[in-house]
Amino acid sequence: MNKAELVAEVQKSLGADTSKAAAERALEAVLEGIKKGIKTSQSVQLIGFGTFSVTNRAAREGINPQTREKIQIKASKSVKFKAGAGFKAIL
Repeated sequence: MNKAELVAEVQKSLGADTSKAAAERALEAVLEGIKKGIKTSQSVQLIGFGTFSVTNRAAREGINPQTREKIQIKASKSVKFKAGAGFKAIL
């Protein structure tokens, strides 16, 4: 499912009187809220769906696959998603 298909599902969920543009704005608002929550509090928990959290990756040594040369990979941050029980039950 891509973003356009997700917008169509949101529109269908909100009812026939909701425009595609309004459904897209609603989806964008949710995504921006998750981004803001991750940035400020380091995690966003949606009961029944899951938890988005920030994880730290340590610096490490890697190998350039083209040259087989050893390289240093910097420490970085990443976002992790852990599915909640209600979401797992659907699968």
